[in-house]
Amino acid sequence: MRPIWSGAISFGLIHIPVKLYTAVKESTLDLDMLRKGDLCPIRYARVCRATGEEVPYEDIVKGYEYRKGDYVILQDEDFERANVKKTQTIEILNFTDQSGIDPKYLEKPYYIEPAKEAKKAYALLREALKRSGRVGVARYVLKTREHLGILKPEGNVIILDQMRYDREVIKPEGLNLPEEEVSKKELDMAIKLIDQLAEPFQPEEYHDTYIEELKQLIEEKAKGKLRKVRKEKPPEAGVVDLMAKLRESLDQARKKETGEKKRPHLKVVGGKK
Repeated sequence: MRPIWSGAISFGLIHIPVKLYTAVKESTLDLDMLRKGDLCPIRYARVCRATGEEVPYEDIVKGYEYRKGDYVILQDEDFERANVKKTQTIEILNFTDQSGIDPKYLEKPYYIEPAKEAKKAYALLREALKRSGRVGVARYVLKTREHLGILKPEGNVIILDQMRYDREVIKPEGLNLPEEEVSKKELDMAIKLIDQLAEPFQPEEYHDTYIEELKQLIEEKAKGKLRKVRKEKPPEAGVVDLMAKLRESLDQARKKETGEKKRPHLKVVGGKK
């Protein structure tokens, strides 16, 4: 892996030189934009609004319009000059219980690797976080923007989990949410269904099946095959018999579990029958 940032973790008077690595990657299908008539590939160009001329990348600079038509040009070093410490440091502000952090505030994880001379200090922080059961709330600057994050241990690595600021999380105000009460029988049946479908979370077992199906369709079209579109029946709307639907769902879950148990190579964890 290639580091995307180098600096240091600081908490109290302890200074730990580290490197930051991206811990996730996007999985998408790369599609090209083409002209409809002759399938000529389309490219995106940086064009001057005044003259319509294309501008080479090396001639492009970043500027802030502080007054109509007047700009201040910012070089890479200007972003560091604004606050050298923040651009070079992951500063731990305090420690807290991770259970108190709403998951919707968590945005993107990074792996942190210590410099050779900082391995002991890194290990000390990692083990202290494990023993205390807390995470470090930190701030840092990455890609010209200050971020909030938490430092948490996972095995032998410390993870920096980038967070969203509170102002970036939209509150569910104005939504038409239900106020209807559910019966005890309906609730008990729903919990039975949840128990029947319960199993340990194994992330490696989940993958993007739509991308796989789209690739298969592409292969078929490349061979001149045209797949027929099957129209799916829309789900029932309006008032339904919840108990009947719950019983039907529970019955399907039991049948699926029974079928899977017949296959000796699969381990199935479910609720009681």
